[in-house]
Amino acid sequence: MIDARSVIETTDWAGLHHAFGEASDAPEALLALLSGDPESCGATLGYLDAAVLHQGSIYPVTAPAALFVAGVLGDERTLILCESDLPWDDRERPLRAALLEWLGSVAESAAEWDDDEDDAGEEGDAEEEDDEDDEDDEEEEGDEEEEGDEEEEGDAGEEGDEDDEARSAVACQAIRHDLYAAVLPFLDDADDAVRRAAVGAMGQLMLAPELAEFRGEQARRMQRLAHHPTSATAADRAAAALTLGNWGIAPQAFLADPDPSVRAAAALAPALDPDPRALAEIRRALADPATADDWFTEHLPQLDGKLRFGLVKALLRRTRDFEEILPEALGVAQMTNTYTVDADWGPLLKRAFPERHTPGRPLTAVQRRFLSAIVDNDECWSGVANPLLWFRDAGLPYNRESLRTLVSAT
Repeated sequence: MIDARSVIETTDWAGLHHAFGEASDAPEALLALLSGDPESCGATLGYLDAAVLHQGSIYPVTAPAALFVAGVLGDERTLILCESDLPWDDRERPLRAALLEWLGSVAESAAEWDDDEDDAGEEGDAEEEDDEDDEDDEEEEGDEEEEGDEEEEGDAGEEGDEDDEARSAVACQAIRHDLYAAVLPFLDDADDAVRRAAVGAMGQLMLAPELAEFRGEQARRMQRLAHHPTSATAADRAAAALTLGNWGIAPQAFLADPDPSVRAAAALAPALDPDPRALAEIRRALADPATADDWFTEHLPQLDGKLRFGLVKALLRRTRDFEEILPEALGVAQMTNTYTVDADWGPLLKRAFPERHTPGRPLTAVQRRFLSAIVDNDECWSGVANPLLWFRDAGLPYNRESLRTLVSAT
């Protein structure tokens, strides 16, 4: 069991840093989680996200901060409702749920370094063999390299930052057993938000190689929900299906769930790519993508953005010709917007134009119908430049009137 007070007292916080400098401010921020004050707790949630795990980057302070957070999860003071002070997160929920979600983000960032660490080890072995030769070469070159000193120092600084983050990632990997033990009790929590956040965090933790021995037990736990759908909410069952899919396990039993949202979530699993039932569920959900996006009132941490993003990705993965997905593509084109082009209608545009369009070449019937839907959708023309690259790669003008002319040409 983690002793949160001991983490505070035995950690040299001033010797650590986060995204904005020295981490001597960490103890005060972390202890505010036990203040019982929603505003103070919200400020710390913002601090954890913006400073301790800034945009998913790991710092020397991240591991001890995660240990403290894990150590206070069971404290009753983490049951208060609060909002993060981050402007883009206005969810009011139990502080415990927010902390569990943050621990899941720490686990996700640490997992990204698992493969990198192996690659670095192999490269390091090769580099050691050349060390002596490199030193001899440096002595012979002498002063001839003085002109490049500043550039080399800059490169060394960048390498130092990478080494620092790598060491910090190793520290986060080393505490994953502790995080697993801390998250485990909340997988059956009575509060929906807490339970879903715990499942999300567990989903990330189970990707760790050293926790593989527990993956089977957790997988069986989640698969049981498919056979007893009334024992859990649709969101819980969907989260379980998504988690299994992320672990490379085919959640086939969930394809028979009575709720279409659960079936669609299960159908996203790459392990179900060969199953025609999964493709049928993807098509069924994309018949009305706006409704599919609203199936879950609370965002599921296993989803990367809107549900339709995953649906489009799975649809493209399982099909080859644009003509066979035209109904789904039109459904998306009629409700999408400029800001989501990279996740939904941009990849569909690429499928519609596998070869760059050249002036004078007539559009096919399916290309014309898809472009017409995009041209008619005002939300795709808000003035933001996000779609520019997609249109350029397709050989099309990024101009609404020019596209309208192209579409209407016989």
